[in-house]
Amino acid sequence: MRYIGWTLLIAFWVVVGAFLHYTLPQRDIVRIVNTYEERQELGDWTRMFWSRPDTQSDGLINRDVQFIQTVRANGRPMVYRNEDTGWSWPPYFKFDTSNLYTEAADSVSTRDAPEWYLLTHYGWRNEFLTIFPNAISLRQIEGPDASKGIPWVNILVLMVIAAIFYAIWVRWRRFRRSRIDPRLEEIQDSWEAAGDAVSERRGRIRRWLDTWKSK
Repeated sequence: MRYIGWTLLIAFWVVVGAFLHYTLPQRDIVRIVNTYEERQELGDWTRMFWSRPDTQSDGLINRDVQFIQTVRANGRPMVYRNEDTGWSWPPYFKFDTSNLYTEAADSVSTRDAPEWYLLTHYGWRNEFLTIFPNAISLRQIEGPDASKGIPWVNILVLMVIAAIFYAIWVRWRRFRRSRIDPRLEEIQDSWEAAGDAVSERRGRIRRWLDTWKSK
């Protein structure tokens, strides 16, 4: 039972960590090389990795999606999608897809004359599943070695989540000490008393049988 409990606990925190890593904003230093628009097929279970800016998007099989092609400071390519989040999850309330697409198209630079930008996004990039992180904002910086800044949003969200789980844990310990532990002790005492009664009865039966043996 202990191993099952630890397995479930680890699995729970892995799911929570993956959810936060996908949802919380991340920052990349990139050089924009191209922007384009392409029709994408929305799979049944991969649909969760695409934005749902309105209720009409739930019934679509495919739709046109804007993409921003970039090269990171380490030379690795990275492609971002550019979609509104609207009022859906995650709560970025992004409605300026067209403006961001225009900014990205106007920020294209070459390897010989690079311009570097700090691109904020959420989500994952996976070539096998054909999923892309969603770009949120774009800001020009001095160079590829510029600081990404302090992720205040991530720190605040993690602190709030930690405070919530700590409060739940404290209340659970209090509830367990006041309600569950006394009840378990009563059950244990009753089982021990029942065991003593059974042992005493067995002793009586054994002594009665011994009297017959002596005869």
